[in-house]
Amino acid sequence: MSRVVVVFALFFCVSCTLKSQPNEKTRIRLQAKAKSAKAYCKKKNFSSKVCVLIDMKIHSGKKRFFLWDLKGDSILKSGMCSHGICDNLDDNKGHATKFSNVPESHCSSLGKYKIGKRGWSSFGVHVNYKLHGLEKRNNNAFSRSIVFHSWGIPDEETYPFGIAQSWGCPAVSNNFMREMDTVLKAEKKPVLMWIYN
Repeated sequence: MSRVVVVFALFFCVSCTLKSQPNEKTRIRLQAKAKSAKAYCKKKNFSSKVCVLIDMKIHSGKKRFFLWDLKGDSILKSGMCSHGICDNLDDNKGHATKFSNVPESHCSSLGKYKIGKRGWSSFGVHVNYKLHGLEKRNNNAFSRSIVFHSWGIPDEETYPFGIAQSWGCPAVSNNFMREMDTVLKAEKKPVLMWIYN
């Protein structure tokens, strides 16, 4: 009887691990973005070690926030990440369908960001990082108070259900933020965050 329980537990753990791994299509998109990100970081004197890639084509109930190892060309960490609610008062079935750079739109903005100064947050683990939009489509991020922070975001995937939406900030779970905070505090150069769809 105990042998059956052990086998089931091992199967369950392996299934959970496989479930959180990105599929082939996502990996190809990640690798293409990472290649461009690496060139951008080199040109702009950003960190050559890591960058953040957030794929908004991925359902919010799946892991779509990736800490990318620029030297090893691989995923270091992945986690859940919110998108902006915009004017959608329902859960929009977990898909980010609209983006905007307009103040008070409560939308996420696509594009490249510089992860800026670490500060205090009233949400989650009370840590946030200012985000500086580097493109025309996200250059209001700082004035809109769009920051990287933690909130009531789950650690594990909830698909087919979506997760809580933000007012435009890429929010992650408390545990994931603690891990990211350690990484970001150790970096000497600015880290690139790229939100795309």
